[in-house]
Amino acid sequence: MSQLEFEKPILELEGKIAELKNMGSDASLSVTEEITRMQAKVSKLLTGAYSKLTPAQKVQVARHQNRPHFLDYVGGMIQDFTPLAGDRNFGEDQALIGGLGRFNGQSVVIMGHERGHDTETRLKHNFGMARPEGYRKAQRLMEMADHFQMPIITLVDTAGAYPGRGAEERGQAQAIAKSIEVCLNVKVPIVSVVIGEGGSGGAIAIATADRVFMLEHSIYSVISPEGCASILWRSAANAPEAAAALKLTAQDMKELKLIDGIIAEPIGGAHRHKEEMIESVAAQLRSSLKDLTPWDGNALKKARAKKFLAMGR
Repeated sequence: MSQLEFEKPILELEGKIAELKNMGSDASLSVTEEITRMQAKVSKLLTGAYSKLTPAQKVQVARHQNRPHFLDYVGGMIQDFTPLAGDRNFGEDQALIGGLGRFNGQSVVIMGHERGHDTETRLKHNFGMARPEGYRKAQRLMEMADHFQMPIITLVDTAGAYPGRGAEERGQAQAIAKSIEVCLNVKVPIVSVVIGEGGSGGAIAIATADRVFMLEHSIYSVISPEGCASILWRSAANAPEAAAALKLTAQDMKELKLIDGIIAEPIGGAHRHKEEMIESVAAQLRSSLKDLTPWDGNALKKARAKKFLAMGR
């Protein structure tokens, strides 16, 4: 597990517990009591640390490489997933993955950003930063869902849309704008969850939804703290101040009425308890889709537009 600065004392204790467990395999050594005492201390430290995270620390947690990613959620809660590739215009984008599947026995279209877990998969998925063809694929899948009257689930986890020259030449801004337009116009339920980092237009392109939720330690912002700091202070070293000023935490978003709810993470963050986190997200999705079903397509579309037009007023 990669280290977070504020977790170092906890990780050191966990390392000692692992050593004691190895020693415990020797019948002559009784370390059960010590292990129990240290585990209680770890639990107390985790509870204390995660109950008072600063915005900058939440950014670190949201980006943790061991948090469950899109494909982890698909594997844990979607049956018969069939990925669909390509935008029918330029090519396939591996940063934004989508397809058909069954959720809780119901046919759905599910899509989201995949960041990858190691160097090879991160490069394959371009660190979760989609190019125009990714957003055009998203539009195609949403229009398919609308045609066949299937709910749409989107899982957001991106630092933002890919800012490379090729992406700009192929119409990145137009692709994002069109994706938002399609989100607003489909006549089926859309439920979106920010599972890690929700970065700018790259996130909202698939998160203009009837219900938008965030994991407890996820973030949602118009620009990264580092990008904001480099503009305002001419130095990325001021990223912690920028993180606080951006109001990017789930708690900030809920207070500003920009999201519909927060999904609690297990003590110590989603990266420590992947299966538990996936089940919590699945439970929220089940509840939201139940609330939105059966649906009136025209009423859904009207309410969705009203919801987003009201933001910031």
